[in-house]
Amino acid sequence: MTNAIEVKNLRYRYPDGSEALRGVSFSVGAGERVALIGPNGAGKSTLLLHLNGLLPERAMENSAVQIAGDAVTPANFSKVRKNVGFLFQDPEDQLFCPTVFEDVAFGPRQFGLHGAELAAKVGAALAQVGLTGYENRPPHHLSRGEKRRVCLAGVLVCSPAVLALDEPTTDLDPRGRRELKALLRELPAAQIIATHDLELVVEHCSRAILFDRGAIIADGPPATLLADEPLMLAHGLERPHILSHHHPHSKT
Repeated sequence: MTNAIEVKNLRYRYPDGSEALRGVSFSVGAGERVALIGPNGAGKSTLLLHLNGLLPERAMENSAVQIAGDAVTPANFSKVRKNVGFLFQDPEDQLFCPTVFEDVAFGPRQFGLHGAELAAKVGAALAQVGLTGYENRPPHHLSRGEKRRVCLAGVLVCSPAVLALDEPTTDLDPRGRRELKALLRELPAAQIIATHDLELVVEHCSRAILFDRGAIIADGPPATLLADEPLMLAHGLERPHILSHHHPHSKT
């Protein structure tokens, strides 16, 4: 079966010449939920941006990223971007239309949907994130959690095979975090989540990749990785409180 994400020897330099990604290789299976953890500046966001070709122009020649078997190349951008739902860290970076409907409809419009079919798709995506009836609201009047859910609806409306989520629980209150986790749990798409929310990692992901200075340091079950206190401290993280009362084999 084709992996949802296949990354082989991915290298990338920032415009100032500093190395952001240093030969990164990993794969994510269909429907797998993988956390990308590590300190700020490790390169996690840069890595996610490569998954739908948002940083293609300076990627080095020998890098290779495939989404559901398709190489992330300019010729495939349209197909790849339909297959990868990208959630930016800041919802303001993703919301730019006067109404919630227009924001959620933006993606499918690019892929040729119009009229009743488009309205039905948008309505279904808003229902999925618990925002039925929000179509005519201006996004800038919504709460942070609601804005994040509008962004997620805009991603889900295209039925992506992969969700790339950059710090999805940042700035959410406890209820907003619970609602987002419940929503992510229901989604069949493969998920790769860059996050500092280690409780989300333990409760939601089957695997964690520890990333630092543009390279993969460790890759394994979250409970095992996060319980390794020397490893966590060496890479700017700490053992999450949840592990003190979490059994690695318990069902979450």
